[in-house]
Amino acid sequence: MADKRAELQALLDAEGRVTHWPSKRSIQLQVLDYLAAQFEAGRDYSEREVNALLNQFHTFEDGALLRRELFERGLLNRERDGSRYWRAPKTRLY
Repeated sequence: MADKRAELQALLDAEGRVTHWPSKRSIQLQVLDYLAAQFEAGRDYSEREVNALLNQFHTFEDGALLRRELFERGLLNRERDGSRYWRAPKTRLY
């Protein structure tokens, strides 16, 4: 577990923002867990709010990639039309 934390920490700046999207899938999954934990349980978010929150936690300017990955990984759920997002119940908390 400590190794995984170290891998994630290596991608974070002093403000806890992800500095780049890793190429290794296992580390990508750690990043996605970290980002999903930033969403409040039981709260609905608009797409704009999801983008704003994600932009607070990364520096590489690809919020659409993160939003899509969070959804595809099952960490964020959304309405079919994208009008509402919410954190999935299986999200690990950091």
